[in-house]
Amino acid sequence: MARTTSRATRSATERESETRRKPWQPPALLETPKAPEGYQYRWLRIEMMGEADKGNISKRIREGYELVRPEEVAGFDLPMNDEGAYAGTVGIGGLVLGKIPLETVGERNAYYGQQTREQLGAIDAELARHSNSVMPIGAPQRETQSSFGNPENKPSATEE
Repeated sequence: MARTTSRATRSATERESETRRKPWQPPALLETPKAPEGYQYRWLRIEMMGEADKGNISKRIREGYELVRPEEVAGFDLPMNDEGAYAGTVGIGGLVLGKIPLETVGERNAYYGQQTREQLGAIDAELARHSNSVMPIGAPQRETQSSFGNPENKPSATEE
């Protein structure tokens, strides 16, 4: 019996494709595409436990959110609301996708940061008012620095 030799290359016969298979993982329910330049995406609640939450979505729209339409996220497979008040918007299970300018996000964060500083100042003033010489209440030490991965709590190279 004559022995035949295959002249096909190993890569042609043994390798199906050059791309690696992506490992399985559970699907993300609220997967979102990258937001356009200057915007941030956020899922907004329009319904809770089967009841419309008109107050929440109305507040979010007054804050500056705009509802995202499917054509704005072309190439990214997202579910769409087909009926009701939010028909034609990206949404899933009582949520719609909203976008807000980063400038507005910064202004909102500054506002709430100021509110927090004022409240902490009022607490400090109240503590000082109730302090006495026998048992003084010292000024609280508030730090925003964390020591994750830096046990000596020294500033990292990026913080210096």
